[in-house]
Amino acid sequence: MYGTEGGIDMALEFQSHIPILRPSIHARRANLTVKFQDLYGFTVEGNVDDVNVLNEVREKVRQQGRVWWALEASKGANWYLQTQISSTLKSSLTFSALGNAVTLKKLIRKGIPPVLRPKVWFSLSGAAKKKSTVPETYYNDLTKAVEGKVTPATLQIDHDLPRTFPGHPWLDTPEGHAALRRVLVVYSFRDSDVGYCQGLNYVAALLLLVMKTEEDAFWMLAVLLENVLVNDCYTNNLSGCHVEQRVFKDLLVKKCPRIAAHLEALEFDVSLVATEWFLCLFSKSLPSETTLRVWDVLFYEGATVLFHVALAIFKMKEEELLTAHHVGDVINILQKTTHQLFDPDELLTVAFDKIGSMTTTTISKQRKKQEPAVMAELDERLRRLNSLRADNK
Repeated sequence: MYGTEGGIDMALEFQSHIPILRPSIHARRANLTVKFQDLYGFTVEGNVDDVNVLNEVREKVRQQGRVWWALEASKGANWYLQTQISSTLKSSLTFSALGNAVTLKKLIRKGIPPVLRPKVWFSLSGAAKKKSTVPETYYNDLTKAVEGKVTPATLQIDHDLPRTFPGHPWLDTPEGHAALRRVLVVYSFRDSDVGYCQGLNYVAALLLLVMKTEEDAFWMLAVLLENVLVNDCYTNNLSGCHVEQRVFKDLLVKKCPRIAAHLEALEFDVSLVATEWFLCLFSKSLPSETTLRVWDVLFYEGATVLFHVALAIFKMKEEELLTAHHVGDVINILQKTTHQLFDPDELLTVAFDKIGSMTTTTISKQRKKQEPAVMAELDERLRRLNSLRADNK
């Protein structure tokens, strides 16, 4: 178990989880690159400006935390299960951070306090409801039932464990590997259509760090794959992921036409970067604290946020991308941008305010439009593969 909570006051624990980052004096003077650990134990590299941004972000997190604690004190521990904050409650609170937070959606977009994230995610995502439909011992029973079994999925999981966030102080340990392996293996037996797909290791690892326990991480993974994301994203042929990529390309043309035209002239396929974004849900690309702000929205509003965020990354670097002359330049710009996106508010502001509205209905229609072409393409690939195999016999 990682980060087990003791019997201490949750508000005090929340404050202790958000330290002020203080780079060395030498680093301040020389503006050198500094290293530090983020809230979830990942080593982050950045300059002093990045540290200042992170400290500003963490102060916003503290302010947002006070709002959530006030709501909990006024409305009860599970107040967030109500979708609307009443005008009476709003007027009774003096925190300026609550000024425009009329709806739960707005509150969540501003960020769920890290210490509350496990229980809020578990309730709002549908994981708690999903867990309630099976016996309490379901996870433990399935863990015991699959112990020692070897499948192509378990072999691939074992291969990927050491490559999942190497150097992390807990994940990259025998204990961390064992916990992550159990979650992934158990899910591979729960859903044989998915089994295991590379990319899920990063998603499950981050869920473990947030949720604290294997069982809760397992149920979050289950609700994510079975209810939140589009079907077939992680099946053998990745058909769902291919659909998402086509939808994203269409959206890029509509929302960022200048960028799309320039990238087409360079013969740059956006799936070169976006495939990893969608398969790993940005967990390999964005700083962890920024990724989890995206996931706050993902577990409440659904997968549409992934398109908002992916488009925002391109939009934020529009002028720089328009000066790129080679495919490699585009990749470097986007990778540098994502690795240095320490301010989730900046990213999400662009994602929702500048990209504009994209309803779930609109995205669903786009998916249905792209599905036939994707399936035809996959069928053609399979036909060619079978033909090659026949020729080689």
